[in-house]
Amino acid sequence: MRPRLQAVPGPGTSQVVALGLALLLLACSPPATGDLGYDPERDPAADLAALVETAQARGTRILVVVGGDWCSWCHILDRFVKGNEEIHELWERHFETLKVHWDPDTPNEAFLGQYPKVDAYPHIYVLDGDGSFLHSQNTENLEEGGSYSTDRMREFLTRWAPRRTKTD
Repeated sequence: MRPRLQAVPGPGTSQVVALGLALLLLACSPPATGDLGYDPERDPAADLAALVETAQARGTRILVVVGGDWCSWCHILDRFVKGNEEIHELWERHFETLKVHWDPDTPNEAFLGQYPKVDAYPHIYVLDGDGSFLHSQNTENLEEGGSYSTDRMREFLTRWAPRRTKTD
């Protein structure tokens, strides 16, 4: 005689599907607003004017980083720069940073329209200390695996760093 199978109490199919959808939504949800400093309420033109003063006083250049708190690669870039001592030191020593929020509802067209078109985020524009445009950098070219390449990032930052900062 075959053993009789008994149903074991457990979640129904609809509960499993609901749990799966909830986990998927949680995994795909954007991080909390304001985590990285891409504030849709800021005026990037006014922020740039203030940074020009700082850059001229320090003898640095400006990196305009376009993205948003919704952007997974923006989070990866932020963690990479903060977590890599060499890259963080180069970035902070030679550049001022302006983070400009972009999303379909807040595209900052008036500000970003003066620079080459962006195809992916984050995107970095290099400006001279006076605010004049120097270079447009697709950050995909700086990636390696699931993060960024220390060698490529060092090369990028070194290439665009001013010859001398006033702190050298």
